[in-house]
Amino acid sequence: MMSTVSTDPQYQEIRQRSGTFSQPLAVWAVAFACVISFMGIGLVDPILPAIAKKMDATPSQVSLLFTSYNLVTGIAMLITGFVSSRLGTKWTLIMGILLIVLFSALAGNSDTINAIVGLRGGWGLGNSLFLATALSAIVGLSTSGTAKAIIFYEAALGLGIAVGPLLGGELGSISWRGPFFGVSVLMGIAFLFLLVIMPNVAKPKKPSPLSAPFRALAYPGLLTLGLAAFLYNFGFFTLMAYSPYVMELNERGLGYVFFGWGLLLAVTSVFVAPKLQKRLGTVASISIVLTLFAIVLFVMGAGAYTPTVIIACVVVSGVFLGINNTLITTAVMESAPVERSVASAAYSFVRFMGGAISPWLAGKLAEWFSPRIPFFFGACMVLLGVIIVLARRRHLANIDDAVSHG
Repeated sequence: MMSTVSTDPQYQEIRQRSGTFSQPLAVWAVAFACVISFMGIGLVDPILPAIAKKMDATPSQVSLLFTSYNLVTGIAMLITGFVSSRLGTKWTLIMGILLIVLFSALAGNSDTINAIVGLRGGWGLGNSLFLATALSAIVGLSTSGTAKAIIFYEAALGLGIAVGPLLGGELGSISWRGPFFGVSVLMGIAFLFLLVIMPNVAKPKKPSPLSAPFRALAYPGLLTLGLAAFLYNFGFFTLMAYSPYVMELNERGLGYVFFGWGLLLAVTSVFVAPKLQKRLGTVASISIVLTLFAIVLFVMGAGAYTPTVIIACVVVSGVFLGINNTLITTAVMESAPVERSVASAAYSFVRFMGGAISPWLAGKLAEWFSPRIPFFFGACMVLLGVIIVLARRRHLANIDDAVSHG
């Protein structure tokens, strides 16, 4: 593994002693921006049915908001290392935030579903520059080691995802445009915060070439995790983009449901995932939690006509998704002998392709067949991801040792 971390024994001892939340101010600054960024994702979820009704659009049409966002995010991940190695970490983060501010405000001012879908693509470009750089910045600036730094990152992710729908539900109950403008304002605050507090991080001596993420995918461990994430995203985005249509709740109600989901996601990603990984190992832990998530999706399919079943399952799924997010993100950082930012970009490219296809496909499957089928299909894809992990587990054999020494 290539790394800029010192190998001095005293420094390593300090890293081992540092707690998850004992981080430098720069790490807290990036984490604060991450919270707001992830709030932006959840802010939009409670207003999906409202947008469909207001613009006379089908669920599959509205789901294109996720498709364009994830498609551009995934493709743009391929250039994040190229850009950040030339602009530097701070200015890449700031550029990403400014793009999110601009395109979210424009989306809130739009009057057609096609315009919002297109603008969400621009939002995805900003998201890719920000998120890939934020993860590598937190890991690189942290004094507590890779595993604890990623738990810290996942805590920010979970907090943002939990609070976002709550705020989105409140703003959405006023107007469907409210959450879009809310994202723009919040990310504007994050921009000021990073501009003032975030230090200039030294650029790498050798800029990253455009081919770096593709070369990284040649490592079988990283490719295995990318394929698993590609497949489980079919379940994840079925839950995110399609389940709001079958809950029969208003914007505020949907906000509370996804708040509960995000809260469990945040808690388990920080407090449960590390213990499970230590007890069972990475491969076994990922396989178990994804299998449990698939079971939840099967239950959702069986109870697709009963809103209370869908509501309960969405909330419960936060437990398994929170654990999996931390486990798989930690594994990615140790899965290939490349810079962490390159590993993150390569992995994210593959997984976001799944996030681009699945929201639209979930809506179409419901239109073609019944509301049950998107959940059944998502569950099958998640189980296929488990099979991939188990079949290729030999490529992940050294990850637990790398994490324990990180």
